Amino acid sequence: MADDFLLPDIEDPTSAPFWAGTGRGELTVQACGSCGRWRMPPRPMCPHCRSLEVEWVPTSGRATVWSFVIAHPPLLPAYAEFAPYNVITVMLDDDPRIRFVGNLVSGPDGSIGEIDATTIVIGEPVEVVFTRIDDVTLPRWVRRS
Repeated sequence: MADDFLLPDIEDPTSAPFWAGTGRGELTVQACGSCGRWRMPPRPMCPHCRSLEVEWVPTSGRATVWSFVIAHPPLLPAYAEFAPYNVITVMLDDDPRIRFVGNLVSGPDGSIGEIDATTIVIGEPVEVVFTRIDDVTLPRWVRRS
């Protein structure tokens, strides 16, 4: 990986529990402690009932490709060496309102540009895998059989 790869702030108080979960190999989502609705990205207040109560719940890690793009140069310098590469949006099987953006790879150590873009299909089943880069563990996606 590039030394200047852009990584999230894993100490941000609102999202730190998410990154702690990925570090344990768990894909978690924020849930309202009052009405129970899941939300992603995490935020301090429930947009449905306005509660400030927060819980973090594990998911199955299973999802479906909802959309994708193939990134080509010009790109941020940290990503140029990987181009072209895919960026997929998945919807969780547990709650299709919850979406994640990531890359479709062959395995946890796969390169973000390794999957042939012509083989990606909207609606195909995927599951989460985790890749550690520096002190951040990122969720990525592999095809489910």
